[in-house]
Amino acid sequence: MSEAAAGTDEHTFDVVVIGGGAAGENAAWYAIDNGLTAAIVESELVGGECTYWACMPSKALLRPGEALAAARRVPGAKGAVTGEVDVERTLHSRDAFSSHWDDKYQVQWVESIGATLLRGRGRLAGPRRVEVTDDDGNVTTVTARQAVVVATGSRAAIPPVEGLDEIRIWDTRDVTTAKEVPDSLVILGGGVVGIEMAQAWRRLGTSEVTIVELFDRILAREEPFAGAIVQEALEAEGITVLTDAKAVRASREDGDDGPVTVALADGTELTAAELVVATGRRANTEDIGLGTVGLSPGGILETDDQLRVQGVAGDWLYAIGDVNGRALLTHQGKYQARLVGDLIAGHTRQAWADTHAVPRVIFSDPQVAAVGLTCSQARDRNIPFRSVEVDLGSVAGTALLGSGITGKAQLVIDDARDSIIGATFVGPGVGEMLHAATIAIVSGVTIDRLWHAVPAFPTVSEVWLRLLEADRGIG
Repeated sequence: MSEAAAGTDEHTFDVVVIGGGAAGENAAWYAIDNGLTAAIVESELVGGECTYWACMPSKALLRPGEALAAARRVPGAKGAVTGEVDVERTLHSRDAFSSHWDDKYQVQWVESIGATLLRGRGRLAGPRRVEVTDDDGNVTTVTARQAVVVATGSRAAIPPVEGLDEIRIWDTRDVTTAKEVPDSLVILGGGVVGIEMAQAWRRLGTSEVTIVELFDRILAREEPFAGAIVQEALEAEGITVLTDAKAVRASREDGDDGPVTVALADGTELTAAELVVATGRRANTEDIGLGTVGLSPGGILETDDQLRVQGVAGDWLYAIGDVNGRALLTHQGKYQARLVGDLIAGHTRQAWADTHAVPRVIFSDPQVAAVGLTCSQARDRNIPFRSVEVDLGSVAGTALLGSGITGKAQLVIDDARDSIIGATFVGPGVGEMLHAATIAIVSGVTIDRLWHAVPAFPTVSEVWLRLLEADRGIG
């Protein structure tokens, strides 16, 4: 418990935020910017999952291998690359990017914005009331004059595989914070975490890496070509990718220290030093007092477009970030937080980018960057659309990045409005191209208007011109 809470039993603030991750911090910040008072309740590290166990450490693990691969693609630089990734320095850099799992700087930032930090586990205790239990079992009751914001995030979901709950595994936190390079890995899940960590540890020296994906392709939520291109790149690096593969049993020899064996439905058995479970996320709602306000624990908190939790009278309870299931990405949680900080203060706001224009980047090599709808999603929404795609190698800017580069760019275009509703790019560094597509979708820019947005030569962004030409039937 912070000093501000010491010696008293109850405190009152305009806004109480349960959860001090990226979304929770921003909700408090924007509420305070609107002239309100705010408290943040956090039981772990202030800054949350992205800072310490997800976004930051994973990208720090990926970056050295990506930089080496990029240099080796350039003929004039390839010969100068004589060594491999420095594992010790990479892990040290990872630790530094994660602030060595010390949240003192995040705490300083919370204090600098004028928020009160309450250390402990927060649980609802009725309308506008939150009980905070610290590590010593002391309970402080906090009251919100206007709103409580739930920002408790999510955790790794563990699938119902026989034996999995009886052995030591690596979840998404373990795989990003490991202190040594594992000899071999089996990874359950071919989504973002599985793909990124397979490539990161393979490039850091793991001799055998196998991805086990339940669906018929990896990156199943993105365009099929994205997963196909990434799979080809992974396999070229010696990573085994098994699709249409279901794990049915897991066991370890010699207790927690021996190798792990994973049995698949087709009878295949895989053995490795470590088993990574990266099969999705589960909202942290089991132990936050939902029953005291008439809600059932477990599952996501469904909200309307003002981020108000459904099923609770009085419009005082909000949910932002992973816990509401709208878009499980740090930047989208922060987007929702900004809106909530304004909404509580009485401004008119509506969340819609988190359902229509969600940008996402998979930091594999090649990267996958996408925003808005895929063709499949547009079809499911009964939107008349057309799609165009071009090879990323069709522009001079890509050729300057080196030889042997494969990639693709695609636009999904609403036929009725003649504007972009989805975009996907696959290739080196394409994450930096994504915001242009996001702006185009959010702004509703027409294709005719886009012809006047002239890309600079010779940049990879010239692929936008190639896409417009393909849509027009040129080339």
